[in-house]
Amino acid sequence: MAGWRGVSLWMEQLGEALAPRPALQQDLHADVVIIGAGYSGLWAAYYLKQQAPHLNIVIVEAQTAGFGASGRNGGWLMGNLLGEDRLLGPLPAAQRHASYQLLHGIPDEVARVCQLEGIDCELRKGGVLYCAARYPEQARRLREQLDAARAQGLGEDDYRWLSPQALRQQLNVAQAYGALYSPHCATIQPARLVRGLADVVERMGVRIFEQSAVLDWRPGQVRTEHGRVHADWVVPAVEGYASALPPLGKHQLAAQSLIVATEPLPASTWAEIGLDRGQAFSENSRQVTYGQRSRDDRLVFGARGGYRFGGRLRSDFNLSQAERALRQHLFSELFPVLRHVRLTHAWGGNLGVARRFHPHMLADRRQHIVLAGGYGGEGVGASNLGGRTVAALILGQDNELTRQPWVLGDRPLDSLPRWEPEPLRWLGYNAIIQSFVHEDRVLANPHAPRWRRQIAEGLAGCMERLMKSKEPFA
Repeated sequence: MAGWRGVSLWMEQLGEALAPRPALQQDLHADVVIIGAGYSGLWAAYYLKQQAPHLNIVIVEAQTAGFGASGRNGGWLMGNLLGEDRLLGPLPAAQRHASYQLLHGIPDEVARVCQLEGIDCELRKGGVLYCAARYPEQARRLREQLDAARAQGLGEDDYRWLSPQALRQQLNVAQAYGALYSPHCATIQPARLVRGLADVVERMGVRIFEQSAVLDWRPGQVRTEHGRVHADWVVPAVEGYASALPPLGKHQLAAQSLIVATEPLPASTWAEIGLDRGQAFSENSRQVTYGQRSRDDRLVFGARGGYRFGGRLRSDFNLSQAERALRQHLFSELFPVLRHVRLTHAWGGNLGVARRFHPHMLADRRQHIVLAGGYGGEGVGASNLGGRTVAALILGQDNELTRQPWVLGDRPLDSLPRWEPEPLRWLGYNAIIQSFVHEDRVLANPHAPRWRRQIAEGLAGCMERLMKSKEPFA
């Protein structure tokens, strides 16, 4: 239990005792069995019980609610889905507009449920700032993203350009070239959301068994060390832990994201930095960075995770001194006033990445398996949409949720795109990441000649397109 509190800053901040729920100790029968008490599984249970209160739902969890990514993430509640532009681009304009409305409504839907159910997860909908903050090429790429958004039919109410002066009214970074602002994002205390959801679904009649790792599963049955659950529907809601639950690991890889948090900063420092409305922010490098100001005035900052050979899970998230120092260096480049601030927390988590970086929601009606996942690190909000969609698929609904391009409908589980076998994945990942590292190093050097900058950016762009393509890495 002490280890659970050390999972992240968020879990440490919980006032509750973190006493585990009972483990599964017998065989049970249920209408729906859900593997994993994270966001995806809990949201699915919530919406199922809302619409069909008679359903007998059981959740089995290897550790405790919030142990996985739901208690470890950076606290961005986004009204987006990874790869949405590629998924929605081919649609007719009216259908595309409706799909964007569905995505953009995710933070408001979570806020609605939290208010209805009394979950205080410190939700603040302050939007998100995608900053061009270290080299001018970032501003050009952000402008290109804005043009692409306009081509998709998204207007000023969805994305707007901020000049360096306008950006400084919200966030004061050291070398600003501008920013792209979207209101469709909130920040939260993620552990309070996942723990609150677990309490809510229990009150609705869902049985949650913790410390009940799944040893194997198949259609109609899930087996743990001391019991089995036989059910009409099986929902594997494991995201980054898919590699531990064959055959899901062929379709959904585990990658890692690493986060640090500073000590609480004085009001004078925050007056200099900004972020006074709960905004999220990111520095627009291909190597993802993300941050927010916590309710207790810490800077929470994540960047640049990793991938382990074979998609193996990382279990030790006691970050090394080098891992801490890199993240402190990155946020100090943005905020020099924080160059010598003390880090009090450092942690990380496993996240799930689907081939082609396309999230997926699927109902295999022959085997009675329903799943949603592959959120690629953007699952805080996407899992709410996924939970709603899983419920709709199980209940046999044909509606706005089930008619989206990321919903594969009645398809065999094995039809999901597969990742390449090793060592192709490992070689491909490292080649792509090294191109990103090289690009960042060259572009951040103001003395790098133009030809070198163009080559570095061109190579990284090519590798990024390869990463998202249908073609294999080899």
